[in-house]
Amino acid sequence: MAVTLGLRMEEMIFNLADTHLFFNDLEECDQVHIDDVSSDDNGQDLSTYSFATDGFHAAATSANLCLATGVRGGVDWMRKLAFRYRRVKELYSTYKNNVGGLLGPAKRDAWLQLRAEVEALTDSWLTHALKSLSIISSRSNCVNVLVTTTQLIPALAKVLLYSLGSAFPIENIYSATKIGKESCFERIMQRFGRKVVYVVIGDGVEEEQAAKKHNMPFWRISSHSDLLALHQALEFEYL
Repeated sequence: MAVTLGLRMEEMIFNLADTHLFFNDLEECDQVHIDDVSSDDNGQDLSTYSFATDGFHAAATSANLCLATGVRGGVDWMRKLAFRYRRVKELYSTYKNNVGGLLGPAKRDAWLQLRAEVEALTDSWLTHALKSLSIISSRSNCVNVLVTTTQLIPALAKVLLYSLGSAFPIENIYSATKIGKESCFERIMQRFGRKVVYVVIGDGVEEEQAAKKHNMPFWRISSHSDLLALHQALEFEYL
């Protein structure tokens, strides 16, 4: 049952990523952060721009320009890449509280049904997690930052489909696929500074070790009781 639900959700994630977030174009051009190629964007109005016919995908496929060798395409090609990431950013910001509007009626119903089944099977795991995330994002001096080993585009699709868009602004999502979580933590510290307090919440060895290296407290989440304890600590402002 759990495997079936997982596969159905995975299919929905990649369907959204391919249909709306250019994953077919961007799979080999993965970035750590949504703004990593923004310097190549000339700010052109994209309201009537045709992504389907701009020749980007053909150029990317034939030259393998995005592979890990670090080879960059020409100026024109990089601009088209930046356009796609800008459009993804716009879509995420528009639909972060209403992914159903992006999916359309039929897929929206299937998504709501799947979400309900996942919640029932996991004893409302997502609802409990969202409570804690909501407390953090409601504080004027706190932010949620997500570091994931998933590639950036499917990660954004996953965040939208799990209704976590309100808790994670797109600028606070980092993909560790290419550089690892420790390097992502370093980028985050460079961005927010070393004087703020970081708390790492997770269930994996990689983030625990990265947290330890940077002297960040680590809150392990491996069961419902851990989630509830986190919520309580936040509610009573121990954290």
